[in-house]
Amino acid sequence: LIISLHRKKCIGCNYCVEMAPRQFRMSKKDGKAVLLKSQDKRGFFIFKSSNHSIYEGVKKASEACPVKIIDIRET
Repeated sequence: LIISLHRKKCIGCNYCVEMAPRQFRMSKKDGKAVLLKSQDKRGFFIFKSSNHSIYEGVKKASEACPVKIIDIRET
């Protein structure tokens, strides 16, 4: 499972945190979403996991995101 977040385009709506609180937090510094345990790859924050139990929550977060900046790929 590969999750990516295009953080620069985040508008701080908090839907991702509501749908997948174990994967996302809101930054106190700038009010944008943070993908926990991710690595920054040129503005895209990437998190790889073999834990497929997180898929449903992240999928809901991706669907709820009004600016469509969360992407999920199965490996």
